[in-house]
Amino acid sequence: MPARHAQTTQLNDGITAIDTEYARALQDASHLIVADGRAAFVDTGTNDSVPLLIDALRQQELDVADVDYVFLTHIHLDHAGGAGLLMQELPNAECIVHPRGIAHMIDPTRLIAGTEAVYGIEETRQMYGEIQPIDEARCVAPNDEQRFDLNGRKMQVLYTEGHALHHYCLNDPASHGVFTGDSFGVSYREFDTAAGELIFPTSTPTHFDPDAAHASIDRIMACQPEQLYLTHYSRVRNLDRLAADMHAGIDAYVAMALANKEATDPQAAIEPKMSEYLKSRAREHGFKGDDDALQSILEIDIRLNTLGLVSWLQRLKKQRL
Repeated sequence: MPARHAQTTQLNDGITAIDTEYARALQDASHLIVADGRAAFVDTGTNDSVPLLIDALRQQELDVADVDYVFLTHIHLDHAGGAGLLMQELPNAECIVHPRGIAHMIDPTRLIAGTEAVYGIEETRQMYGEIQPIDEARCVAPNDEQRFDLNGRKMQVLYTEGHALHHYCLNDPASHGVFTGDSFGVSYREFDTAAGELIFPTSTPTHFDPDAAHASIDRIMACQPEQLYLTHYSRVRNLDRLAADMHAGIDAYVAMALANKEATDPQAAIEPKMSEYLKSRAREHGFKGDDDALQSILEIDIRLNTLGLVSWLQRLKKQRL
């Protein structure tokens, strides 16, 4: 595997954020946790990210044999697309996957098909390459609240639905933090201002459930964390304010969707509303860039959040039939 240099950020308590270089800089992070010479990754990025994760190990003077766990908060391919390829490089690691997702990492056929349904075949191949399966013997499906020991550092899996049915967070008391995947939304560092971090929910298709999303935020906050480690993008603090913003954002998404549920083309109706909502949030927070800069940062989220709300409306309609 060709060597590449990873852009990393040293955080606290043996935690390193690794830019997976998915889509754009500082869009998607893998986190490396080190405990006295043993290591774990939380989320992996894509196949193209794997050399970067290996380089991050080297930067910490660690070897691939020093990794005990690959924790996948959920199996969306920006979080788990590179897991199969990475596991081929890590001789001693176990892959910790939610029970609802584990079959799709052992045989990714349906996972790939679902991604192609959202992005199309060509774009899926371009973004994610050939998804590699993981040996069933190396996969572990954790129970809710199960703890894992990384060289004496105890970390706890907490099931958190709302973004995806196959989602968990990883509570890490040693850092007074939680690795949240997408359950505590998205916070890009380009939006940091004197007012602090900006955060908003992600309603990626196809499992968005606002009630479960609210409950997941409350469950994360019940851990009394001092910081959270988001996949998009890394550490945030000011958590009481951010939790309130997340709850308000979920309610805003619901109102946006319901207001357009009778539209002939809900996607076409909701997408400009989603665009204006997210851009106005950024401007109100103090972002000084122009609309082109906002569009460049937010275009993926505008598209996926819209599709997620459309999926949710379709499920609501089926439930009423």
